[in-house]
Amino acid sequence: MKEKIRVLTICALLFVLCGSPQAQQAKKIPRIGFLNALFPTTNPARIEAFRQGLRDVGYVEGKNIIVEFRYAERKVDRLPTLAAELVRLKVDVIVTSASQETRAAKEATNTIPIVMTNEGDPVETGFVASLARPGGNITGLSTLSPELSGKRLELLKEIVPKLSRVAVFGNSIQPANADTLRELEVAAQELKVKLQYLDILNPNDIETAFRAAGKERAGAVILLSNSILTSQRRQIIDLAVKSRLPVSYARPEFVESGGLMTYGPSFVDLCRRAATYVDKILKGTNPADLPVEQPMKFEFVVNLKAAKQIGLTIPPNVLTRADKVLK
Repeated sequence: MKEKIRVLTICALLFVLCGSPQAQQAKKIPRIGFLNALFPTTNPARIEAFRQGLRDVGYVEGKNIIVEFRYAERKVDRLPTLAAELVRLKVDVIVTSASQETRAAKEATNTIPIVMTNEGDPVETGFVASLARPGGNITGLSTLSPELSGKRLELLKEIVPKLSRVAVFGNSIQPANADTLRELEVAAQELKVKLQYLDILNPNDIETAFRAAGKERAGAVILLSNSILTSQRRQIIDLAVKSRLPVSYARPEFVESGGLMTYGPSFVDLCRRAATYVDKILKGTNPADLPVEQPMKFEFVVNLKAAKQIGLTIPPNVLTRADKVLK
């Protein structure tokens, strides 16, 4: 009997020893890379939304998931290095904040899944083969910014009823720029508004563009989404006040910093939804088979203090439609 117990004990120990590597393997914590061109403090609400999205699908940082955040701090040339660093860490998924980050990640790896949180036209940029079937290692969310530009012009016309000329600040290098302009032209014809396109290829072009808009008597400005304009947020807002021009911005951060108005996708919601992609990929879904999703939530934000600074009164019927009014 004692011999039988001894044999059973040895067998149990061998089972535990043999099983422990598999147990350790089963407990491997997924590691996510998050690549951002800005500072950690630039868009904290978006980062928190992504974290909340992870919590919503059952992940707790430090327990059953690790998130490696990498910030380029507005030094875009650092993005390839940071992307390569995440690849060396052998992260399971890379989450990107915008086009520049996605391109850096794409150039760093064609095997690690990449989840976009903010891309105007991922087909045009070559990130995916199609929205329905991305076909590679990249998927995620599209902001569909070209389709929204007409609505932004319409809102400007409501705020400034006599508006007849609008300056458009864009960047011809941005892949989605041409599509956005085409959409704006259609809306401008319907609203009987002439557009003055001004190409912003570097920060030095911004002040020149405001002077050109004033010279041509533009009654308002539409800012298209691109990294150069985003990085010069304070300068643009100050020049808008100095020029006394109503400006429609592509991102809510401008309005929160003192800009007049914005209409577009909820970037916070997009970041939250990106976590569902991470979850599906970690559970085995191929990113090539995960359709790129479009925005489900949109935001119209108005800053009354900014309106007062340029002597503009926002009509009550416009204010009632705003999702958020800053005073």
